[in-house]
Amino acid sequence: MGKIDEIYTALKGVVDPEVGFDVVALGLIYDVAVEGAKAKIKMTLSTRSCPLHEMMLGWVKNAAESVEGVSECEIELVWEPAWNISMASEEVRAALS
Repeated sequence: MGKIDEIYTALKGVVDPEVGFDVVALGLIYDVAVEGAKAKIKMTLSTRSCPLHEMMLGWVKNAAESVEGVSECEIELVWEPAWNISMASEEVRAALS
């Protein structure tokens, strides 16, 4: 398993407590890259007014840095493209519709 796959696996442990699904299944992670020991994650949140905004970013950072060989994580929080339910996994869409 490559480093990017390991990071995605770790990120599946970050659950959005408002909806009960992980950030990967929700489609909130747009991209993961690795440069040496640094992970770069491009992500969004389901809403700009997410009350857990800072906590979610911290959880994502901690999850990425829990992967062996990753000592730093830079998160780029973006709002475009805006998240919508069609970005979520089929399981999440079925549960939330």
